[in-house]
Amino acid sequence: MKVRFAPSPTGALHIGGARTALYNWLLARGPAYGDGEMLLRIEDTDRERSTPENVEQIFDALRWLELDWDGDPIFQSQRADRHREALEQLLASGHAYHSNATADDVRAFKQRHGDEKGFRGEAEDSGAVRLRVGEGEPLRVDDLIRGETTFAREHMDDPVIARADSSVLYNFAVAVDDLDAGITHVVRGEDHLSNTPKQLVVLEALGAQPPAYAHLPLLHGPDGKKLSKRHGAASVQELRDAGYLPEAVRNYLALLGWGHEDDTKLSTEELLRLFRIEDVSRNPARFDETKLRWLNGLYLRELPVDELTARLEAYTGREGLREAAAITQEKIQTLADFWPLAGFLFDGPADDPAAWERVMGRNGAKETLAQAREALARAEPFDVETVEAALRGLVESLGVKPKDVFQPVRVAIAGSTVSPGIFESVAALGRDEALRRIDAALAR
Repeated sequence: MKVRFAPSPTGALHIGGARTALYNWLLARGPAYGDGEMLLRIEDTDRERSTPENVEQIFDALRWLELDWDGDPIFQSQRADRHREALEQLLASGHAYHSNATADDVRAFKQRHGDEKGFRGEAEDSGAVRLRVGEGEPLRVDDLIRGETTFAREHMDDPVIARADSSVLYNFAVAVDDLDAGITHVVRGEDHLSNTPKQLVVLEALGAQPPAYAHLPLLHGPDGKKLSKRHGAASVQELRDAGYLPEAVRNYLALLGWGHEDDTKLSTEELLRLFRIEDVSRNPARFDETKLRWLNGLYLRELPVDELTARLEAYTGREGLREAAAITQEKIQTLADFWPLAGFLFDGPADDPAAWERVMGRNGAKETLAQAREALARAEPFDVETVEAALRGLVESLGVKPKDVFQPVRVAIAGSTVSPGIFESVAALGRDEALRRIDAALAR
């Protein structure tokens, strides 16, 4: 099996494109179809939008997703000589012809004959190059996902495959590139389905057997509309910046249109073993970032603390986070959740007047905090167990609810009503810093 991922570098890699790359990678690297290869082809013929920066965004996204490819990337723009050679071959064989027919001419033809009859041009000495669709049996695609799809030749226009200057158009270049690379399976979004008959005609004219095709259903948002920025993150880089783990993203993207029984959390090794392109649904899949957050949280909680620490330090650019990582691991769903939850341990209490008023504005809150300070000052050693014993002992002696003691302490040390576990947070600060923050709160 030989597949290819062929993005156009016109911006960041969209989540739908990332899923296409993942499915191709699973086919090439998994055992179901034998030893496989995945090529990366950059379809950069749009020179205005295909900037080096956009190309690098593609590489960056694939590297972060840990999706490798075989050989060097292929740049479609560098294959212009080969495209012209194939074009001349079709002109010489009579499968293609020059035509000066314009788009207005085609529209006028359609007005006279209707859409059921495809436009056929007359061979001329100059002009753009059109490919002869011919007559006869319909073009047939045995799509691995959608089933058999046919295209009646009489309904198809003779497609333009090159401009008058012999620069070829997209569908011609794609067909030639797939042929030369020996691609056996083309796995791409269903928005390319309308391109398939044009590419089939090119391959037929070149005397080549077409690859197998699999057109993936498009991704929708939770509201059932086409996925866009209004649904949240729309690109791989946005997911990375939002604090998701690549292995969780791979897992979630694989499930968008494909699933294995009732399993949700599947390691990459399991995905490689289980994935079959024939099992992909033909119905649109819904990308729901809330579900991705939940799944990402599962992955975060299973990481060894040292690994979680390394990822948090790389994400935040801060060091010395191990203890904070350990006490937040059960509460965060993304790496981005960490600093809002635990940053007070390093940067001091947050400034949240509403939290202060809500907790410390209650009658007796400061007196309770002062008593908590004395209980903590006596705790020895100053670890999670003794801190918990000290504060719970105060709750019992005062005959109050736990929150009446815990929340004033939390606001004093964190500046907020949200933090990791109160005992773990106090212990992580250490006796001196915890008491200093409580004293500052009492002095307000």
